[in-house]
Amino acid sequence: MKRTQLYNQGFLWAVLGTILFSTKAIFIKLCFKSTNIDASSLLMLRMLFSLPFYAVAMWFYFSKQPIKKAKASTYLAACLVGILGYYMSSLFDFIGLQYVSASIERIILFIYPTLAVLLNLLIFKVAITKKQWMAILITYFGIGLAYWGELNQIPDTKLFFFGTWMILLCAITYAFYLVGSGKIIPKIGAPQFTSLSMLAASVGIFIHYFVTHQQGLALIVALPILHSSSVWYVIALALIATVIPSFLMSGGMKRIGSNDLAIITSIGPVSTLFQARWVLNEPFSWEQILGTVFVVLGVILVKKVGATETNPDYPNYPSPKG
Repeated sequence: MKRTQLYNQGFLWAVLGTILFSTKAIFIKLCFKSTNIDASSLLMLRMLFSLPFYAVAMWFYFSKQPIKKAKASTYLAACLVGILGYYMSSLFDFIGLQYVSASIERIILFIYPTLAVLLNLLIFKVAITKKQWMAILITYFGIGLAYWGELNQIPDTKLFFFGTWMILLCAITYAFYLVGSGKIIPKIGAPQFTSLSMLAASVGIFIHYFVTHQQGLALIVALPILHSSSVWYVIALALIATVIPSFLMSGGMKRIGSNDLAIITSIGPVSTLFQARWVLNEPFSWEQILGTVFVVLGVILVKKVGATETNPDYPNYPSPKG
């Protein structure tokens, strides 16, 4: 296949993967709307349905590739970062989506690249350029505008504030995950890091579920959502919004590179905004639309500036938080 054809294929995969990733909040809201399932149970079911696909993929990979050796502290760090990024971050996200709209969730969550830049400044003393500061200001101005637009449309501001705080915690913990993964992946490789971090996160998710619900593994099959038509929302959340787009994004990055992929993922908030309007019938105001435009513009600027930096401490942002 010619290089142009490979790039076009990667471009299409990246666009499709981004759109499918943006359906995550839609399927979560549909689950909450159709059943009385709680956040930790839904998160557990998402992992339960998606984990076998990742396990098979990892088995095929490591059956052909040698495992990289590293210090025990590196493996431990990969597990801790995975718990932070896949378990804690997702839990905050699921809790928050019970109280905020899908569109505002995606807008707030999309600030993770700017948070990662700020964390690199605070932790690793990586300087922030004037262009990056400008991009960060544009991003947060957009969030404030969109937030104000939604705040004027809701009756219960207390729950709304709690929900947005949960989504913000999701973005912060995922930013820590990005910064940490940027330090660990060069030591053990991306596939090995992914397998370790996801395994650790899965253990954390299941332990959390068993402790909070006082149920054994056999009682999971008794969950009401698994015996209703809403189970299709859970399956869609695991496959359409998680497994399939993650493989599409990986394949897209191999063909077009992480920098171009990072730009393409900026369509995520816009996609969620229109899906929320079409599927969930969520209203949106001109403040939300304009705020989304500013957020996307600011994140694109952050990614473009980060891509041109020669400092190895700057992380890549290959895909959005799914």
